[in-house]
Amino acid sequence: MHLLDLSHTSHTRAQTGIQKVARALYHELTGHDQAHAITWDHYADTWRELAPWELANLLATSPGKTRGARWPWPERVRSRWNRRGYASTLLPPSDGLIVPELFSPAVARALPRLAARSPKVAIFHDAIALKLPELSPGGTVSRFPSYLQELLQFDGIAAVSDDSRQTLLDYWAWLGVPNPPPVQTIPLGLDAASQTDVSPMGAVPPSILCVGSIEGRKNHIALLGAAEQLWNQGRRFNLRLIGMANTHTGKPAMQKIAALQQAGRPLRYDGPVDEVTLESAYAECTFTVYPSLMEGFGLPVLESLSRGKPCICSAQGALGESARAGGALTLAEMNLPSLADAMEQLVLNPSLLRQLGTAARARTYRSWSVYTGDLLDWMKTLP
Repeated sequence: MHLLDLSHTSHTRAQTGIQKVARALYHELTGHDQAHAITWDHYADTWRELAPWELANLLATSPGKTRGARWPWPERVRSRWNRRGYASTLLPPSDGLIVPELFSPAVARALPRLAARSPKVAIFHDAIALKLPELSPGGTVSRFPSYLQELLQFDGIAAVSDDSRQTLLDYWAWLGVPNPPPVQTIPLGLDAASQTDVSPMGAVPPSILCVGSIEGRKNHIALLGAAEQLWNQGRRFNLRLIGMANTHTGKPAMQKIAALQQAGRPLRYDGPVDEVTLESAYAECTFTVYPSLMEGFGLPVLESLSRGKPCICSAQGALGESARAGGALTLAEMNLPSLADAMEQLVLNPSLLRQLGTAARARTYRSWSVYTGDLLDWMKTLP
């Protein structure tokens, strides 16, 4: 039995990539009685198992409107009241600790209290805050160097892609770290998906879908500019965006969305949606575009391809890894001209669209069950 730290995900209903990974691990591990979900309760100054209200956040099907962790006032008071009653034996015995989140400074300070829970493994997603600081929230940028050093206290790091693994190793080498913990690439899994045929390209205009949070590095400005250019040239298609808007770096894209909608363009923005709505959007679309400049893995690319829907995405880094086995139209540069050209190709070329759709449906996709099994098997090899 392992301990699974969900200190952030248990206090939010956001459905970002990291939250998807954390929730998937929770369902896989607890569903097979392989883990206890825990949280650092800074009000009670202790690690403990999740309370019913925190479990409800994990199981919620409706998406949250903010990324931040939320502690209702009654729960804060309850934790402070129970502080004296908590003991160091509050957690059950375990075979190790798994930390799937980008943990906070408070959690980092509390991790030494779990020193005996070995092996301790952290899942490493990306270092985009260091690579693209100008497109990342300021708080994340300032936090990241400390976070990358705090990872050194773990017995092993499970990177979600080869690109993320090499980035972390390169950073530690730059710091001069003599004996870093082992870093193993374990690609993420996917939720089971039903594949649908590519939408017809007849009288009904093609429907292009983009799933991803509205933030600077996701590059929606270039996507919206490409769509506007094609609309000005008389190309007919609908564009639908799904994802939470980042209050720090998403404002320019949100302003552009509003301007295009006011101009009467066929653009729909849904914000964050539940899984039923998301599945419906994938089923209704002709193809997807994921204009992100950089990712640690890129779940939306594989989520699209696993549903038989071609995807336009970057050929670089982790996104290139995800797209490599077929079904995607990959671009060397994710700028407005490249996106406009790729979108026009799929709008006007049904043959290419069918070819990519066939390749997407022919691929084999990893499940969360396989991912979890690979993670646990690797943990057994650690000290």
